[in-house]
Amino acid sequence: MNFLAHIYLSFGDNEITIGNFIADSIRGNKFKHLPERVQQGIQLHRFIDTFTDTHAIPKISSKRLHKNYSHYSRVIVDIFYDHFLAKNWENYSDIPLAVFVNNFYDLLEDNYTILPDGVKRMMPYMISENWIYNYSNMEGINRVLNGMNRRTKNKSKMNFAILDLEEHYAAFEEEFNAFFEELITFSRQKYISL
Repeated sequence: MNFLAHIYLSFGDNEITIGNFIADSIRGNKFKHLPERVQQGIQLHRFIDTFTDTHAIPKISSKRLHKNYSHYSRVIVDIFYDHFLAKNWENYSDIPLAVFVNNFYDLLEDNYTILPDGVKRMMPYMISENWIYNYSNMEGINRVLNGMNRRTKNKSKMNFAILDLEEHYAAFEEEFNAFFEELITFSRQKYISL
């Protein structure tokens, strides 16, 4: 799952949210200096990733993309699934998406000193271009895919994946809907056990 799902699956717990968000920027166990609940957020993120990577439904979504994008297909599916979460946000939260995202940006700014350097460098762009909110529309997803392709020095060809999303939109959305309910249940259980 990508940014929005990890933030959502932190269940409104601020320190867990920070950890869950920064986890991809943390290698191994190089997080012992962080507050305990932030560490637990990093662990929750890793549980979510393992569950997602081993679940049959995201594998179906990924297989549809594999021929064109190889090992990048899983990353693309994460982005697509965040799109469907944002698009169908009212099914998952009573807080409007714009408010939820702005609260998250405020949380990042309030905790700036403990963020990894990579997150600090990314933050101004993420906030000014409102990446997370813009997952809800195709133009925003297209920008994300183009940015990811640039980061791979155009090796991934992820910039073309918007065409796959358009072609198989209903199938990807159906897969997301089926998978995300299971992921919420799994994540809530892990969150409670932290």
